[in-house]
Parts: sequence; structure tokens; C-alpha cells
Amino acid sequence: MTDSSWLGPPINVQPLFPKQQTAFIELLGSLEPDEWIRPTACPGWNVKDVAAHVLGDHIGRLSMHRDRFHVLRPSDGEAFPAFLDRINDDWVTAASRLSPAVLTDLLSFIGDQVVLFWQNVDMDAIDGSVSWAGPEPHPAWLDASRDFTEYWTHHQQICEATDRTGLTDPEYFGPVIDTFMRALPHTLREVQAPERTTLQVSVTGPGEGTWACIRGPKRWVLQRDSSPRPDAYLELETDTAWRLCTRGIHPHQAAERVRIDGDHRLATAALNIVSIIWTPPDSDPFGESRRP
Repeated sequence: MTDSSWLGPPINVQPLFPKQQTAFIELLGSLEPDEWIRPTACPGWNVKDVAAHVLGDHIGRLSMHRDRFHVLRPSDGEAFPAFLDRINDDWVTAASRLSPAVLTDLLSFIGDQVVLFWQNVDMDAIDGSVSWAGPEPHPAWLDASRDFTEYWTHHQQICEATDRTGLTDPEYFGPVIDTFMRALPHTLREVQAPERTTLQVSVTGPGEGTWACIRGPKRWVLQRDSSPRPDAYLELETDTAWRLCTRGIHPHQAAERVRIDGDHRLATAALNIVSIIWTPPDSDPFGESRRP
């Protein structure tokens, strides 16, 4: 058993998968024909493309993790994020042949199976991989939370593209922000600081919460709690937090919306947090991913 205590306490998103699936299918069912072709925050993808991408993720999850069927792998010398961009683009291109009705039917059928899959996973098992949290194996609860936040993010992108509110109440926003914050130890991995140096991050709004990231003897360790005397303090609103973590905004944009006290260097380093698989363009270190 690998120690994963440095990630903080487990998050339980199992009860949220059925609710999110129902809400997603209802959302797609409510779309007018012209809304399917509206552009989204995913560069080059419209609403239908984002929905098709979710279907591809669902199929990949079931095939690889339920059925243990692995076929596609990066080419020699191909970085994993570039590989994902490539196969995601290929999938969306192929899915352009699907009508919105067919796509919705497939998402209903396959999405229900994904919900069932996550209800039967041992959440304490160490067999997941969440690259934005670090290169080592991770507990299944973090993999499930990562899956949930990706579905939530794409749900929200479709809602924003079609002028809808989305799943923004605390029941959803709380676990989403909590999951995204689990990237903090990996984000700070190269920040040199004395042992016990502490960064406190506080998020206000519907996803409110407090996290303390503490420098341990070997790595940064996350606690789901406040610190009495943090060396650095970072406060940001829920809307800023989720957009920053999914690169909907850049770190320098987020810096204009946050409060920082104490060690400015440490708090600013935390603004580089990324809670998706993401590769910045070579020309811009804070550039957007092709696919959030």
C-alpha cells in the first residue's frame, strides 16, 4: 500500500455521479438546434464537440478501467498531453457524423454505465493515475474525483456557451474545488523552503474551503484545515479558483483577483496550479491548453 496521506483526506464523489449524469442529459435534451453549434471555451470546439468529447472520455474510462482494454498509446517521443490532444481531436472529428439526438442517446446509455462503474470501485485502492497531482500512483478516490471534475467542467462550459447557470451550488462546487486543490503539493514541488513552511489557501463563495500546504521532510503535504500562523496566505473566490485550475484564465489574470499576505513568492507560485492535463504553448508559458 502506498502512502497517499500527503494528498489530504479522501473526497467522496460517488453520490454525485448519478446526479451529474441526470443533469447532463437533461441539459443536452433542452438545447435548441442553434445552441449545439455555439462556440465554447474549448478552442475550436462547439457545444456538440464538447459533448462528443465527454462521450469519448466515458468510453475510454469503461474500456480501459472496467474492461482492462488498452490499445492506444503515445507514439515514440510523443508527450502524453500531446497524445491526448491528438486522439481527442480524432474522436471529435469522427463524432461529427452523429446527430445531436444520437449523441444524447449514446451519452445517456454509456454515461449510466460510468455511474455504475464508479459505484463499484474500491476507493482506497492505489491504482489510479492523476498526472496533475504527481507521477506516482494515486488512490481511486482521487481518480474518481478527477473524473467528476472533468465532467463538471465540460458541463459548465456547455452551460456558459448556452447562457445557462450550471451546477454551481455548494453540493457540486465544494467537491470540485476540493479536488482541484489536491494539485497544490505537485504545483509547489520545486519551491525551496524550510521544513514546516506553510501556505494557506482560502476559497470563498459556493466552493468555500481552506487548505494548508506544508513543507515536509520529503515533499509538500496538503491538509484540509487552516494554519494558525501561515507563512503565506492566498485568498480567491470560487469562480477565480475553478477557472484558474482549468486554465480558463491565466495565472497573471488570477493574480489581479486574489488577496496575498506574507511570503509573496510562495503564494504566487501557487497560482501556477493546474488541475487538468495541460501543455502550455511554447510561445506563452501561461498560454491556454487546446483542450481544457
